Amino acid sequence: MSQDDVPESLQAAADSDRPRGILTPSDRDFLLGRKTDYTDHSKKQKRNRIRRRVRNAILDFSILFEYMEERDRETVFDPDDEDRDAYTQGITDMLAFLHLGTMGYHTPFKDMLSEGVGKAEQQLAGSNYRMVNVEFNVEPVGQIDVDEVVDKLEHEEFAQLTDEELRAFVRLLTMSDAFSPADTRAEIKDSVDEFAERVAESAAARERSLEELTN
Repeated sequence: MSQDDVPESLQAAADSDRPRGILTPSDRDFLLGRKTDYTDHSKKQKRNRIRRRVRNAILDFSILFEYMEERDRETVFDPDDEDRDAYTQGITDMLAFLHLGTMGYHTPFKDMLSEGVGKAEQQLAGSNYRMVNVEFNVEPVGQIDVDEVVDKLEHEEFAQLTDEELRAFVRLLTMSDAFSPADTRAEIKDSVDEFAERVAESAAARERSLEELTN
């Protein structure tokens, strides 16, 4: 696989000149199929080394969480503007990898996620008395009534739309031959100022009404 064959979302991650992380440059070439002159034995050894490195990287996060200085952590999560999308994709894929990898694990992912967020909140507050409720549910988006969704949109009943309907409708819209990302982007950008103006007007009207009620 050449650099041109890599999906755009992975271009930065697959860069041949990127320094090693959990994976060495050789590991990346192996997983991306850039280098194929491996024997069956050397492939097995390569996979074993990668698995070992990933396991040890997971253990390293316990040390990073407890002992990495705040300024260093902030620097890690403050990429340059041109790298921001790639970092966001990396964080998203890291969570996806953990979710997928822990399916069938003896501790459910949602429990580890809840405990992890709780620990971060306690460290942020500097107190074990900081307790939060973390909710995480995976609910598949099922079939929707397209006519019903369109009727809601036509009558501007936006508050009646469910998250499930919105996600499914957007996905269906992008599957349509009539959908053009470039045209849609331009149309929405043209409407942003008008939308912002109407939002500001509604906020001002609310403040006036509230003032009348409280005086």
